Amino acid sequence: MQGASSAADLAVEPPAEEAALVADARALEAALDAADDDLPARVADVVARARRARDPEALAWGLRAQAVLRRRANDPAGAVRLLDEARTVAARAQRPVLEAWMLASRSVAELERGRTTRARADAEAALALAEGAAAGDRDEARALHARVQLQLAVMEHNAGRLVEAEARYRAFLREVPGGSPDAVRGANNLAVLLVARADFDEALRWAERAVAAAAGLSPLLRSWPYLTRALVHVQAGRLSAGLRDLELAAGASEAAGQSSAEYYVEYADAMREMRLLPEAAAAGERALAELATAGAGLVEVDAEISLAETLLVAGDAERAARHADRARARARAQRRPGVHDRAVVVAAEARLRASAVGPADLAAARRAARRLQSSGELAAAAGAALVSGRIAASLGLDGPALAALRSAADLGRRGSLPVRMRARLAAALVARHVGADATVLSECRAGLRDLARHRAALPTMELRALASGHGAELGELGLDVVVRQGSAARVLRWMEQTRAAALLARLPVDDGDRAVAPDPEGDGPAGRTVDDPSHERGPDGPRAARSVIVADEQRAAEARRSAWLRDVGADGPVAHRVPGLGDLRAALDGRVLVEYGRHDGRLVAVVVGARGARLVDVGPCEAEVAQQLRALVFALRRLVDPRGAAAAAAARTSADLRLAVLRRLLVAPLGVDPGDELVVVPVGLLHGVPWSALHDGPVGLAPSATAWARTRARTPDGRGGAVLVAGPGLRGAQEEVDVLRGMHPDAVVLGAGESTADGVVRAIARADLAHLACHGSLRADNPMFSAVVLADGPVTVQELHRAGVAPRRLVLASCHSGADVAYAGDEVLGLVSAVLARGTAGVVASIAAVPDVEVVDLMRGLHARLAAGETMARALHGARAEVDRDAPAGFVNWCTFGAHGAA
Repeated sequence: MQGASSAADLAVEPPAEEAALVADARALEAALDAADDDLPARVADVVARARRARDPEALAWGLRAQAVLRRRANDPAGAVRLLDEARTVAARAQRPVLEAWMLASRSVAELERGRTTRARADAEAALALAEGAAAGDRDEARALHARVQLQLAVMEHNAGRLVEAEARYRAFLREVPGGSPDAVRGANNLAVLLVARADFDEALRWAERAVAAAAGLSPLLRSWPYLTRALVHVQAGRLSAGLRDLELAAGASEAAGQSSAEYYVEYADAMREMRLLPEAAAAGERALAELATAGAGLVEVDAEISLAETLLVAGDAERAARHADRARARARAQRRPGVHDRAVVVAAEARLRASAVGPADLAAARRAARRLQSSGELAAAAGAALVSGRIAASLGLDGPALAALRSAADLGRRGSLPVRMRARLAAALVARHVGADATVLSECRAGLRDLARHRAALPTMELRALASGHGAELGELGLDVVVRQGSAARVLRWMEQTRAAALLARLPVDDGDRAVAPDPEGDGPAGRTVDDPSHERGPDGPRAARSVIVADEQRAAEARRSAWLRDVGADGPVAHRVPGLGDLRAALDGRVLVEYGRHDGRLVAVVVGARGARLVDVGPCEAEVAQQLRALVFALRRLVDPRGAAAAAAARTSADLRLAVLRRLLVAPLGVDPGDELVVVPVGLLHGVPWSALHDGPVGLAPSATAWARTRARTPDGRGGAVLVAGPGLRGAQEEVDVLRGMHPDAVVLGAGESTADGVVRAIARADLAHLACHGSLRADNPMFSAVVLADGPVTVQELHRAGVAPRRLVLASCHSGADVAYAGDEVLGLVSAVLARGTAGVVASIAAVPDVEVVDLMRGLHARLAAGETMARALHGARAEVDRDAPAGFVNWCTFGAHGAA
């Protein structure tokens, strides 16, 4: 057996078996870029043979391969320990190029641990050894030199020195063979850098090059180019394409057995870009937990900043500040100034939103903005400048505020949609500060037009509604100007331009597979469960209220993601036509329109009647309205299941009090006559108000005046009849349908055993009148997966919308069926808005739990009036007048049902 390695030993020609061992060890480098399940065993065998043979070259390469496997297993510290030994073996054998390779590999592992100083020292030492290589080692030294240049480019990139990093990447890519693994890495990283500079076209070219080169290589190399191309697409506003690439990245990562943590970081960023904030936060939390467990310090800091940014957008300033402060401290220790500056900005903005900002925050944000701009991170620099300007304005420092805001406006013109919107916001804030109202409106309009173009390319109503949140602040800023100008017509027009825009574009009908939701009877796949909450149990046993909670998050998420991946952009113009006052008054035909808006912490309303339009300052009452609504909902729940006369009396007293306060806050300032028929367009939390109970005359609701006018235009076509549906598990449902059948003798009737989802969807799709008496499930976190429960399981809002279901009139005798959810940007999502968007002209639905048997009387009165030709609003008003309000269940039904649309 060979003795300890020495320079003399290495001067002797090794025997054939030792040459084979070295060849096997060197072959591990190529094997590491291949998907080989046997690779760990193969590496271990080489290391064991090298130790027995005391062969330093084979041992060093074998230890290096083991280190790479440790890194892939999220153990960079273990990788460093192996590379320490490998470097020592090479140095003792006096093999400088071999030692340089080990130093270069250790540099990568140290960088992943976040030890940037050590990583750079190792890389520079490797370069020095390679440059001093003997003549016989020159070819290998050149290959090593190129690899280390790539690592140094990565270090510059991670440190936020984008100019230096870009130069190194481009120099490296000129030298490296085009189809090699290193060419994939270099092209991929250059694309990421170009995204930070907002050069999306060139970034896409390099990402495409990386994807194409990786296609002929190992699955281990394929996930990163897909992730990068997804980043480019998402930042450039091509969200469906970006999501498809995320799916490809996840598949490649799984096939290669790679950690999913970095995938979840990118996924979280994409979700945040689309304002799918719960999903973004969940993905960010998962990524951070996995990276923390692995000790991947470098990427962990990036994940922490990403999560802080998500929490900030979601309104959780306290948690955002905590994560950002932690990331800032760790980035400083890692000597990563660019990452440190991003964390500084997030922390400063979080404190600004919490009204806890001071001069130190301003100084830190201004420094960060300057450094980010000088390093070429234009998008981040624009955000930092905007935060600096707003902090300065909050501190009364007009000069610094204007300078920073102007810088933000200039820097953000070429970024992604959110960056461009913030640039418009900065310019509008400058104009407001100097009193240039016309410029404020011009900047707001330009930003909102940009948003409208972006929104029109999105594949689902949900994504379009969420995207409107990017323009929420511009909308309010413009509204503030037109309110001060005092023209009710201009205020109404401004509100209508930004109100419920996602509902006005007609998306194509999708007749693909239904997104099957859980089965309430438990006969479907495992995990389909129903929980009957105790507050909705009636005196006659379970399900006295028409409500269930449906749980199957994974299935729901898969169906929803499938919808996002479809390219189904709408035809027609990007912007919708807003009717003028004359057209609106003609459509109202004696009704009074009341449209609420929100600006500068106050509610405002435009009231349009036969004699014209007027502007009403409702006042700063949102906080009190929210408080009263919470108390009212609690009282109504108690009335569904009062548990005794005393409890019922107390709940009724509380409910009456809350209704009186809401009437005083929201209706009394309007100055409308008690008998007027109102068309109410709420805003924000006002969508949850029981409007029918606040006004003595008939009330119709709408997401916007434009949407209401569109429902007015749909008239009976004589082709659709009535469809009556009874869902499963409701004692009163079949009785209700039997009663209604007498009023609609030609109706199609689907009883509890016949009301399958597909059958119901087909029957009601183009009916003149559809009535659903069934359980309802509310998903306030994801209203597109709220559902009505049918014989073979729930059918979701998303399914109904994608299938194009649009009966002319629809009665939903189901719990929470009218509880649509309001989103930033004056959008609303839910069952009512989904069918209105498809062309339904009138809906009756409840914002709360529906007492089962007792609702039959209300439905009888409603349908009698509909059969006599009344509109939904007038028919509901008359039916409510006949309800026994002294009975707890009767009062709940009187209070919570509302009419939507004009039919």
